[in-house]
Order: sequence, then C-alpha cells, then structure tokens
Amino acid sequence: MTLVLDGVAKTVRGAVHIHPTELTLEKGTMNVLLGPTLSGKTSLMRLMAGLDQPTEGRVLWEGRDVTGVPVQERQVAMVYQQFINYPTLTVYENIASPLRLQRRPADEIDRRVRETAELMKLAPMLDRRPLELSGGQQQRCALARALVKDAGLVLLDEPLANLDYKLREELRVEIPRIFRESGAIFVYATTEPEEALLLGGNTAALSEGRVAQFGPTAEVYRRPVDATTARVFSDPPMNFLPISKTGHRLMFGDGQSAQATGHLAELSDGRYVAGFRPNHLEAERHVEDAMHFTATLSVTEITGSETFLHLDHHGERWVGLIHGVHDLTQGAEIDVWLDPAHVYVFGEDGRLAAAAAYADAA
Repeated sequence: MTLVLDGVAKTVRGAVHIHPTELTLEKGTMNVLLGPTLSGKTSLMRLMAGLDQPTEGRVLWEGRDVTGVPVQERQVAMVYQQFINYPTLTVYENIASPLRLQRRPADEIDRRVRETAELMKLAPMLDRRPLELSGGQQQRCALARALVKDAGLVLLDEPLANLDYKLREELRVEIPRIFRESGAIFVYATTEPEEALLLGGNTAALSEGRVAQFGPTAEVYRRPVDATTARVFSDPPMNFLPISKTGHRLMFGDGQSAQATGHLAELSDGRYVAGFRPNHLEAERHVEDAMHFTATLSVTEITGSETFLHLDHHGERWVGLIHGVHDLTQGAEIDVWLDPAHVYVFGEDGRLAAAAAYADAA
C-alpha cells in the first residue's frame, strides 16, 4: 500500500498553492506535514484525498493513477481541526455511520464499531451522545469514525489544535499507538515542531507551498538540508548570523571575531550564514571556546520555568530561550554565549554547508 505524489502541483487563479511535489508514503507509516499557517499543508492533504485535482502531476495509489477519482471512491478518511460529530446520535451510531452508508451487514458493523471503540478507549461510552463527552473523548469519537472505514489513508489536519494542553498531550501519546495498530498510512498536519518530534515517523517541512525536505523526523530535525527547513523545524524559529571565515577565524557582527574550532575549522574560507536554535543561546559561558555576543534586549517573556529573550544583535533579530526566571531591563545590553558545537552553517544559497557537531553525534 503506497501513496505517491508524482510531480503534483496546484495553481488557483494564477497563484501557486503547491509547487511541483514528489512524495512517496508507505503503508503503516506516520507522516507529519510541518509548516506555518498558509505553508500548503491543507492544500497538499486535499490533493492526496481527491478533494481537489492537481493542476499538473499525478496521484498514484498502489501503483494506480487515481488523479481523477473522486474522494468517495477512494480509501480515504479525514479529520479536521474543527472535529465534527453528529450531536443527536450516540457514540455507537456516530462510529457506525460510515459503515451504514456503505450498506455493510449488521453483524460486521457491530463488530467493527466495537473493535474501533476499544482501540480508541471509547467502549464504555458507546451509549452516550457527543455532548456528554469531554473534548478529548469527542475528538476520539471523530477519529474512530475515520478509522472504522478501514481507510488505507487517514488524513489528520491539525486535529488537536482546539483542545486544551492536557487533552493534546493525551492524544499526542495515543495517536502513534493507534496508527501502529491500524496499519494505515497516516498524514498529520501541524504547525508545531514539538508535535512532529513527539509523533515521530517521517516529516515533510513545508514553506510557501514547497516541500523543503522529507525524511525520518529525527533526521530532518538534526540535519536540515537548508535554512528554510531549519527555520520551519524550530520553535521559536532558528536564529541566523552572517559570518565569514578566513584562516582560523570567524568574522561576524560589527568587527567581532571568534576562533574557528571543531567542525567550523573544517569550512573553506568564504561567506556563510550561521544558524542556531533559541535554546542553545546561554546567559553564562559553559564551554571554554563559547562564542560571545553582546546584544540589546528588546522584550523578555517569562513562562514560569523559562525565559524568552528577544534580542537585537547588530540588526539581526534573535530569540534566546534560557532556563529560570530572569528579570532583565528592556533596552539593556546583555552578554550571551553559544557553544560552537550547536552551530549549523549554511551557504549563501541557503543550502546546508555543515551540520552542528552535536547533531552528528546524536
């Protein structure tokens, strides 16, 4: 069971929604579409499902071209951010509704409803109506109705976005278990890098209608092929700093420089862009060869256990995420440090020139 997007693209009234895309999704895999709002996640899902037709390219299902086949004739189930249940029907009847539309035998309907309810931990609630359930239980009911169809392709479009923190965490743990037991191809859209890491599987990083990179989630996170992927797969987005290397020195900022050590020493002389994630900026020096910066503090956000520092470094806007509560003065000059092992290096064309040493060691 394989879904292949073969050069699929979508243009609407001259505006490109999806650039030509090549993707192959295998049976029994979790595939995350990660990107900001309007990056093309929902558009790509609608092309996979057959809800929209591509302007060019083909959609292949198990080797068969299904580009013009309507969604009703495909093995597809979809759950949206605004999950929908029938409020007047019991949980049992909500789950059974797709099977009744397919005119399946009564004994098959009963068996599959109860098996799916057990999988989704809804068995004790089959006689209740959706409004008698918690938000997480209602979402599981919507997921159960999608799964009971025995669909080969299950599309989840930010299904947890409207739930509170506790319910999101609960379902983030359950969804990988569900997909492993169902054997379907799962495609899960999210704007949150943390969610992609929790779900695992494969991740496609999207930006402005392009798939910048697709592969095993941990690999995409650790070794982004370009600055676009690195920016998408970091929350807050990755910080960047133009640098140049001459001999054994790195030059940056307004006449600042640092010794090129470790993987940075192996770079050819030239101009680059250094990238580092917010959680790797530190308020204290922890390694001997740490790179030192002086920046202007624009805003401080205290979350309780961590502090976000919004910084201006010679016109570059950075965000630092440091542990603890730090009551700092807005507009003050502050010192921050960066372990060179946490630095990614990109060429001027945006392509990865050197992965961070810690990523290669992971």
